[in-house]
Amino acid sequence: MVVVMHVTPPKVNGWTPLLMLICLTVTLGTTIPVGYFFGVLNAPAEIIKKWCQDILANEYDTIVTAGQLDILWTSIVSIYLIGGICGSCFSAVLCDKYGRKGCLVISSVLFVVSGILFTWCRAAKSLEMLMTGRFLGGIASALIFTAQPMYLLESAPSELSGSVGVFTCIGVTGGILLAQVATLSHLLGSERLWPYALSFYSLLVMASLVLLWWFPESPRWLYLHKRDSAASEKALLRLRGRNTEEEVHQELLEMKATLEAKSSSEVSSLCSVLRNSELWLPLLLVCSFQATQQLSGINAIFFYSLSILTNAGFSDGAATWLNLGIGSFNLCTSLLGPLLIRRFPRRPLMMISCSMCALALLAMSLGLFFLERSESTVLTYFCAAFILTFILGFQLGLGPIAYFIGSELLEDSPRPVAMSMGSLFSWIGNFLVGMCFPLLQSVWSSFAFIPCMCVCIYCLLLTWRYLPETRGREPKDVKLLMSQGLSSKLN
Repeated sequence: MVVVMHVTPPKVNGWTPLLMLICLTVTLGTTIPVGYFFGVLNAPAEIIKKWCQDILANEYDTIVTAGQLDILWTSIVSIYLIGGICGSCFSAVLCDKYGRKGCLVISSVLFVVSGILFTWCRAAKSLEMLMTGRFLGGIASALIFTAQPMYLLESAPSELSGSVGVFTCIGVTGGILLAQVATLSHLLGSERLWPYALSFYSLLVMASLVLLWWFPESPRWLYLHKRDSAASEKALLRLRGRNTEEEVHQELLEMKATLEAKSSSEVSSLCSVLRNSELWLPLLLVCSFQATQQLSGINAIFFYSLSILTNAGFSDGAATWLNLGIGSFNLCTSLLGPLLIRRFPRRPLMMISCSMCALALLAMSLGLFFLERSESTVLTYFCAAFILTFILGFQLGLGPIAYFIGSELLEDSPRPVAMSMGSLFSWIGNFLVGMCFPLLQSVWSSFAFIPCMCVCIYCLLLTWRYLPETRGREPKDVKLLMSQGLSSKLN
């Protein structure tokens, strides 16, 4: 007797080789470049400012003062954030019209164009190319923050929603670290090579774009928006692997029921979402979490980490390497995300995260305050330890959960609008940090982080009172817990 055995691709707890490849490739080609944009201007700032000053003098016959040069540099930094705000305003429309993968392809093309502008801006002696590249990068990043979490969560089985959701945070932290390494003075952070430092990320984008074309589109978008059940089934069979026909059939039945319910009460436009009182609480949670993520102080630490460490008593050289170490620690702690999100509920993780961040910011403020008066070496290392404690607390919840909580709180129809609104609040928060933190530092000195601490406390209270537990629940079940708005009860 001959026994025929079917060999199937290995599948561990819902993971298939294709799904893992999608998560890694999309992270490499989309969210890592976003993090790269956040961190790339930190180290070569003085070199690029000097180039800007020379261009203005030689090409425009304009001599600028130090204050005017600082204003120009602030514009170069912040135009990326303005691009992010603009991109958030139409990212939901692009996600619905062109699909989740299609939106990621559009963002990749924008990133490549930005990289080309960065590469040639020095040779062309053009400030306009530099600023246009930053603006287009901001638009691309906003599209990614809306589309990437939805693409991964809608491609993965429901039991992996948390595990794939944290790849956004891993990519951003990895991009920040890559930027810190690439812009070291003996690598690409020199006066001659800084344009290549700014555009280095585009190599990752172009390599990932080849595979992104081959990946399947989101099965839920194909079924619920394109109304193409055959294409959705084909995508699901590719994603779930062989011999999963029953599982795929069950998912298709669930999407069919969702589509039938959606046809009777479709909610997709911004105005209709805002008019629906049942969506007010999840919108408040999504927008608050995204804004808190930026206003918590994490970007202030990475935007101004060198000056913070220098003020804490470290030499310039030691501060540079310690800054690189902090970036490495940030990436390592973000890698805990898939394990933590899969094993622990969202609510306690968010509450622990907000509490740790608030306490670490208070301790760091007090440490810097007493360090200014005593110049104690012990306090110097305590301040560095408080920064690491803050980063650890941030990566427990605020970092990963804020990116994907909208996909777990909201059903398919209002999800793109909610994610784009969350992205908009994230970029506004980022912009406020970039504009206001230097002013707070000049006025409040060591206590500049106190407003960030207050934001963390606000998020802690909001989580405790209103965030329902989403782990192991479908959005339709979570919806019932938030239907009464601010009067909703969690149980």
